[in-house]
Amino acid sequence: MSQTNTRKSIQTGLYAAVVVFLAYTMIFGYRKTFTVATFDGLTIAGYSYKTVLVISQMLGYLLAKFYGIKYISELQRTGRGKIILVLTSIAWLSWLLFAIVPSPYNIVFLFVNGFPLGMLWGVVFSYVEGRRSTDFIGAALAVSFIFASGFVKSVGALLMNNFGISEFWMPFYAGLVFCLPLLLFVYLMERIPQPDAEDIAFRSQRVAMTADDRKKFIRDFLGGIVACVIIYCFATIFRDIRDNFSAEMWKEMGFFNQPAIFSKTETPITLIVLALIGSMVMIKNNFVALKTAHYFILIGFILAGACTLLFKSGQLSPIAWMTLVGLGLYMVYIPFNAIFFDRLISTFKYASNVGFLIYIADAFGYVGSIGVLVSKEIFKIQLNWVTFFSSSVMILSVIGVALTIYSLYYFSRKYRKLAPMK
Repeated sequence: MSQTNTRKSIQTGLYAAVVVFLAYTMIFGYRKTFTVATFDGLTIAGYSYKTVLVISQMLGYLLAKFYGIKYISELQRTGRGKIILVLTSIAWLSWLLFAIVPSPYNIVFLFVNGFPLGMLWGVVFSYVEGRRSTDFIGAALAVSFIFASGFVKSVGALLMNNFGISEFWMPFYAGLVFCLPLLLFVYLMERIPQPDAEDIAFRSQRVAMTADDRKKFIRDFLGGIVACVIIYCFATIFRDIRDNFSAEMWKEMGFFNQPAIFSKTETPITLIVLALIGSMVMIKNNFVALKTAHYFILIGFILAGACTLLFKSGQLSPIAWMTLVGLGLYMVYIPFNAIFFDRLISTFKYASNVGFLIYIADAFGYVGSIGVLVSKEIFKIQLNWVTFFSSSVMILSVIGVALTIYSLYYFSRKYRKLAPMK
């Protein structure tokens, strides 16, 4: 590889990383700002109003993920900017209708909000996959929703606390804050160069997949895909609980009306995960990188379990626990959204795309998240969110370690079997 090409690849990677990070942060503002509101005292048929809102949005997201297995895997590389703006506009309009239509009839607009937003991750990731610098760019994109989760909640809390905007109108006004920056960053994303010949040589070509392509991929890697989907399902469940109900958890732990607390915990997580995952761009061997991703996931499960054990025994403060358990869960969650599937495709040289695999994992991940929330409401489980979350993470970490070790064994065996054929 010439020095000129190397410099060009680095410049493209840095440019793409910054642009997709900022673009997805703006997109997140149309999804998660409402979670900073607690809607205290509001119920529907005896169920928590906020939990019903979260479930409604998740149902939209869930259906989008199942639909996206086909739609995103077949996505062409033209017109993506317009797709992003149209989908985001639908999500924003849903917040206007949510504010105008009285409760409980406005719940349906959370579903309307979730479906278009559920398509956007795959569209944005299609700009950056299959490159020598995808590890770094993908890490920047993936950590955007860690940073964005805290940032957009801080914006939402600021609008309510400083400007007196109600819980119902706040998400729409937050969208107004993010709309012009989003237009700029989508324009800049459209200017990201396509992967060059050396990118394709290192990472294999990324193409739209047919139904037969998708069936063959699943058939060839069924055992590993099942293990990864279960791991990702666990990570999604507890990331979503922490993300959607962090306001309740902070309140239970004595932190209330402190907008900056959300950014205070998420910003260090963002920087650490970005450094860890982004550093994998230096690993040229795709199989070594795939194994390293497994090691990150293992460490994440262990960290989440260990720090929760310390917190439950009174040896860790609430802020330290929320930061460390978040770091552990994101060390499990982020590799699948940034590098794991990209390196898997590159290792086995399949002409396919990452969106297909991410949307399979996401679809079942959201089935798990919705299942937990619905079960808690239907069976009236009388646990506060801190107790429920911390107790569940302990179980999650043990099962997660076992599944990750199996996944590592499965793909290592598959690689050794196929290596002589290369």
